[in-house]
Amino acid sequence: MSNVFVQMENIEKHFPGVHALNKCRFELRAGEVHGLIGENGAGKSTLMKILAGIYTKDDGTIKVKGEEVSFTGTRQAQEKGINIVHQELNLMKHLTAAQNIFIGREQKAGGMPFLVDDAEINRKTAELFGHINLKLDPRVKVGSLTAAQQQMIEIAKALSFNMDVLIMDEPTSSLSESEIEELFKVIRGLRDKGKGIIYISHRMNELPLICDRVTVMRDGQYIATSNMKEITPEQIISQMVGREIYETIHSRCDTSKSEVVLEVRGLNRGLAVKDVSFQLHKGEIMGFAGLIGAGRTETMRLIFGADRMDSGEIFIKGKKVTINQPKDAVKYGMGYLSEDRKRYGLSLTMSVEVNTVMASIKNYLKVLGIVDTAATRSVTADYIARLNTRTPGIEQLVGNLSGGNQQKVVIAKWLVRNCDILIFDEPTRGIDVGAKSEIYRLLNELADQGKSIIMVSSELPEILRMSHRVAVMCEGRITATLAHEECTQEKIMYYATLRDETPQIKRGEKEKIRG
Repeated sequence: MSNVFVQMENIEKHFPGVHALNKCRFELRAGEVHGLIGENGAGKSTLMKILAGIYTKDDGTIKVKGEEVSFTGTRQAQEKGINIVHQELNLMKHLTAAQNIFIGREQKAGGMPFLVDDAEINRKTAELFGHINLKLDPRVKVGSLTAAQQQMIEIAKALSFNMDVLIMDEPTSSLSESEIEELFKVIRGLRDKGKGIIYISHRMNELPLICDRVTVMRDGQYIATSNMKEITPEQIISQMVGREIYETIHSRCDTSKSEVVLEVRGLNRGLAVKDVSFQLHKGEIMGFAGLIGAGRTETMRLIFGADRMDSGEIFIKGKKVTINQPKDAVKYGMGYLSEDRKRYGLSLTMSVEVNTVMASIKNYLKVLGIVDTAATRSVTADYIARLNTRTPGIEQLVGNLSGGNQQKVVIAKWLVRNCDILIFDEPTRGIDVGAKSEIYRLLNELADQGKSIIMVSSELPEILRMSHRVAVMCEGRITATLAHEECTQEKIMYYATLRDETPQIKRGEKEKIRG
């Protein structure tokens, strides 16, 4: 019998104004992890949603274990052993792990149609957890779990359908390094049991660690499939983007003598933010590094007024200001790009045009409060061109754009507002290498224009590449502020783990770390 689980050929898909997939193909074998790579908008997720029964194809053929199929719903795909774990997890946080896994398929107690046999679904869940070495009580409420644990529950749910094919969409985007390694152990275990894993990721460094083969897509089309051991990351990037990308390491001039545009003194909020103080200079990109839970996002939300501080002071260009809510921060020339762009940065059911001008709408009002639509359309079209945003038009709903293009719309919103201080929280999370390069270029251009930028990032190469200075946080505190020329990954990681209770190390060892 053939070891090919999935064969997709000449797949076509159209959305209004968009030819999303153009004669695409894909193959998955039993017992392999197959990477699916491409820029945002390349068609990866669309192709996989067709395989998972979320979308229906317009044309082409799909064969599962040699049998031609055409799914019109996810249940049909699940019956054929195909399941997908989305980047945004679809769990109900008020229910237990077991209830989430078997919702809609609950075992009935004593033949009573309205009485759920909780003991049985807990038993089955414990059995599933054993298959992936997950030490978790089936009765635990999902809302109390970490992102990594919730992801494991999604995998267990897929296994409960007698899964042969598991599609994982950006599975590591919210995980720490240790959690990623645990996830990789589970994936390798599934592969060794003969399962087929489709692994969608923008993290190029992960591919050699977990993938056996890799397929590249670009602009809705199939480009190539290669054995992972026979291709370099540089060759994959070339296939992905089909163009030269921005790789210039920007000159990090000394900004320490330029004007201080933002100063934070003694910022506190519970245990999340403890006595945080720093200065941001004009034209500076200041990186904030640290492990997950270090307090970086919590600090930025306090500065922007999204959360209330317990104590602390904020100064804008030397003047003490009171920021109780985000509109106060915007009034003082500050913009904030949240790490959760869909929840805090965008209105997904509104158009690119509306999202672009929403923070500046008062500037586009005419007599009697009528919006100057000619002006809003013009400025939106201008920023679509400047940021190379891929959209059929300014009327397109933002929810229909890829993640990288959604990020560009958020950036455009604050550029239209002409903010002097910009806080970028994980600006390249979940976006591809091509879109990353465009955002890097944009950040450097903004700094050259005199804008001041705080960049929170979990990717150390990004922090090292982009920052004039780096503030390192651990457990709510800034443990070090390092100049660009003295930064190394080792030094940042040292300070990112320098907890309050860490014993004092010998002076010679400390100097060695700093040196």
